[in-house]
Amino acid sequence: MNAIESKVAWSACDVAQRVLQIEAAAILAVSTRLDVQFDQACQLALSCRGRIVVMGMGKSGHVARKIAATMASTGSPAFFVHPGEAAHGDLGMITSADVVLALSNSGESDELVALLPSLKRLAIPIIAMTGNVNSTLSQESTVHLDVAVSEEACPLNLAPTASTTVALALGDALAVALLEARGFQAEDFALSHPGGTLGRRLLVHVRDLMHQGERLPVVRQDLPLRDALLEISRKGLGMTAVVDAAGLLVGVYTDGDLRRTLDLDVDIRTTPVSAVMTANPATIEASRLAAEAVQLMESRRINGLLVQDQGRLVGALNMHDLLRARVV
Repeated sequence: MNAIESKVAWSACDVAQRVLQIEAAAILAVSTRLDVQFDQACQLALSCRGRIVVMGMGKSGHVARKIAATMASTGSPAFFVHPGEAAHGDLGMITSADVVLALSNSGESDELVALLPSLKRLAIPIIAMTGNVNSTLSQESTVHLDVAVSEEACPLNLAPTASTTVALALGDALAVALLEARGFQAEDFALSHPGGTLGRRLLVHVRDLMHQGERLPVVRQDLPLRDALLEISRKGLGMTAVVDAAGLLVGVYTDGDLRRTLDLDVDIRTTPVSAVMTANPATIEASRLAAEAVQLMESRRINGLLVQDQGRLVGALNMHDLLRARVV
């Protein structure tokens, strides 16, 4: 890197640090101004019988979309409505059972202000998030949340930067406060994210993936090792359960056991599988999460597990099953 490139890189870092410091300070300043209005906003949202309708124009609209998405995924049904489209028919999406969360730094966005009479006629509570406590939107709202900033991070003090960061952060604060008030849990989060990694880890159970019935590899302990090898080959799991005459699990024979057996002078046609099996194998209950099966396999450094239900052998699964289900 030459001297000119080094100077440019250093200047860029200086600018980045200044931006981050301004935006961090703006968030901290808003946190010190939180008061009963925030509590009231939470109560309005919690008592809402319909949906939280989040609105905003321009950059505030982008922030509003994210806030609505965060709320919807954390237990507070919400959606975004574009104020301009609302004035041309989409207002019909909003009902008297809803609560409106309106974002506008100036509090004077024409498209939002134009909707106020209609929202008032429907007696819809309005939570306004603005940077001007004396604005039309803040004065006409049910609850006002002050997101004023002393300066934007933009050196021209024009581009919405610190103001949008503060609005987004306060939206997150509102969503998380509602999450805790509702007693929202990780399992609830997974239900709204079934396609994500968390959803798979929290919704998929061992019983959903295990091989059972005719697909379950199992041999009796008094059968010769040859029969165990044939069962492993037929079922394709790299292992077979070994049971006693009553069908109770006594061991497992795996591909790893086979490699160890090759070092022994045994006859696979006459040696009972019980002589070379692994006794007291690792097992997991069918009701456990598949993610727990992954943890158990990793801690034991094994590639397969036998599955029990109240002490009864009911299935088997291996790491390939978990990989296919994208639990890993």
